[in-house]
Amino acid sequence: MIETVTPRLAKLIRDRENDILGQWIALQTASAETRRDLMSESELRQQSSDFLSALRRALDSDPQIEFGNTVWADVRSLLAQISESRARQGFSPSETAMFVFSLKQPLFAAVQAGAKDAASLAQDTWTITTVIDRLGLYTTEAHQKSRESVIMRQQQEMMELSTPVVTMWEGILALPLIGTLDSARTQVVMENLLQRIVETGSSIAILDITGVPTVDTLVAQHLLKTVAAARLMGADCIISGIRPQIAQTIVHLGVDLNSVTTKATLADAFGTALRRLGLGIAKQPQPAA
Repeated sequence: MIETVTPRLAKLIRDRENDILGQWIALQTASAETRRDLMSESELRQQSSDFLSALRRALDSDPQIEFGNTVWADVRSLLAQISESRARQGFSPSETAMFVFSLKQPLFAAVQAGAKDAASLAQDTWTITTVIDRLGLYTTEAHQKSRESVIMRQQQEMMELSTPVVTMWEGILALPLIGTLDSARTQVVMENLLQRIVETGSSIAILDITGVPTVDTLVAQHLLKTVAAARLMGADCIISGIRPQIAQTIVHLGVDLNSVTTKATLADAFGTALRRLGLGIAKQPQPAA
């Protein structure tokens, strides 16, 4: 908590708001950290004007400067929006924080111009420094959370894209798995597969692990959970892509796959699925030359 915002400081910011805003925008426009390639000048002006107005209102309403108070809600919300927007645009955390920190210089200039004595100048300067530093740190934290949210969303989208469920034949689905199969991805795999089973009414699903680099106990358990879930939906599963190395690993680990049909290749699994449905593929005779 800061002791007080003096009425003198609040009035100074209120009276000189337009001058402070103009100097602040000029400083940001001239700075390389503003990244004009990522943001238009009109957007920069709008963000700066909105933030300075919200800051002035908060300082007018809360002389004790308790950042948890509701009067600071607009400032926090605005900084969170700016941080999220800049995170999506590609700004770094330091570039985003400089949006707030760069406000110090025009505020210091305004305080110095309006100071009556050294004591008031020192007090107001300290108040501004503390407020801007706190808001700059808040901006950095908000930017980090936004980046983490973007990364998590991208990872989720990549997992969904990397687990396509393909209809190979009427009643037969195939799910080619590529990469590591962890708990989070297993959940996506299971949801996608079960959804497609419901949509297509398929009775056989092929899980192809040709693209899975290693199979350990955890991966095997994830596969068995997916097989069990598919069976509850009325579909039988075949696991294909069992390479010699993977077969040896499964045996050494003592993983029980006896209840699951396994095949070396996707083609073998597809042939087995066709036979279970009473179907077959035959070569057509070539026409005589």
